[in-house]
Amino acid sequence: MPIQKTVNVNPPPFAGKPRRKGSTQRTNLSIATWEGVPAIILQTLLGGPFLTGFLLYLGAGSRHIGFVLAITTFVNIAQIGAAYWMQRIRSRKRMLVLFVGIHRILWSSTGLIPFLFPKEWWVGIYIGVYTVAFIANTIGGMIWTSLIGDIVPAKVRGRYFGIRNTILNALGSVCLFAGGIVLDRFPGEMGFLILFIPVWICAIANTIIYCFYPDVPFERSTEKVFWGMFKKPFQDPSFLRAALFLAAWLLIQTLIVPLFSYVMLDLLNINYQTISIITVVQTLVMMAGFYIWGNLNARFSNKTLLFWTLPIIALSCLSWGLMSFMPVLIALFLSHIFLGIGVGGFNQLAFNFTIGDTPKSERPMFVAVYSAMTGVTSFLGPLIGGWLYERMETWPEAMNWVSAYGFQVGVGAAMLVLTFTLGRRVLLK
Repeated sequence: MPIQKTVNVNPPPFAGKPRRKGSTQRTNLSIATWEGVPAIILQTLLGGPFLTGFLLYLGAGSRHIGFVLAITTFVNIAQIGAAYWMQRIRSRKRMLVLFVGIHRILWSSTGLIPFLFPKEWWVGIYIGVYTVAFIANTIGGMIWTSLIGDIVPAKVRGRYFGIRNTILNALGSVCLFAGGIVLDRFPGEMGFLILFIPVWICAIANTIIYCFYPDVPFERSTEKVFWGMFKKPFQDPSFLRAALFLAAWLLIQTLIVPLFSYVMLDLLNINYQTISIITVVQTLVMMAGFYIWGNLNARFSNKTLLFWTLPIIALSCLSWGLMSFMPVLIALFLSHIFLGIGVGGFNQLAFNFTIGDTPKSERPMFVAVYSAMTGVTSFLGPLIGGWLYERMETWPEAMNWVSAYGFQVGVGAAMLVLTFTLGRRVLLK
């Protein structure tokens, strides 16, 4: 679910008077901002390099890691059914609290696996619980996207999410740094137990804060039957071309980008604290990027700005090639700086595209179709990437450079070609 939010709460001057519209909007935006605080802590300590590290601790290989990283996007297919089901629910808020609560509790409960089950079961149980958690998350994410699109006024949407993302990622960078120190000082079971304690607290706090979201009126689809709703996005040529291109782009991107942490931890043998520092730098750059992309979004269209994030992401992959003649850490820092600017902007602008460039009454199905298309390709990417890395392990030692940086450079080159050929025609038209 997107993690983005800022604004002060101004209470009404007289208790008996109804809130003015402006004051109510500020209150709602503030709630959405505060909700992101426990969410970003939970997401940071359970995801990224810590997710890869925990899976390696449980005994997972590159193929398992690729599958786990991929399943979060594959389950987005469920959003198509959720978009139709949403037309029949009475309260988006209640369903949001239910499904978000299921996701937060199940995902955080994976920290108990080493204490409750035999070691040979750890990876399988983690994958099962993680999959169910993210099925609930994809339904909750659909509801959240619909609700937040109605809560945040269109005229301030780009700037608001830019500021919200900046604030929350500042907090995330602190959590990354602290988590890396903990795992280096307390390797293995004890370190992960320490990380899961704040995760369990934040899972409960995040679910509670969702109870304060407003249950704003829902503009339902003009279509009453499933197929009528489902066909709407496919009858919009501009949306369909962009969605198909972005799905193809994500297939190539996810061959390697989600596996950056795996390469650093398992192949380059870089410690958690160094990886945390690299990721903190990426997050700091991403924070500045959120603010800049948000302000640019007030002047340029979502699709135009989306296009210019693509070569930056490609440079992130190409930068790995620098380690062939430069210190490894310099190459990794440069790669993650480009990644922070590019992926941060891409995620923010893709989100704004799905809620801003689509008809309000049909927004859930447009979001669902986009999520399903990109979800399938983002699922296949890490699976293929993980399988390829597994095959590279059998190659002669003289070929180790391919898994260390050669594969990344090849993917980056393919990204550039795709950007300035098909991407230019689809997103800048």
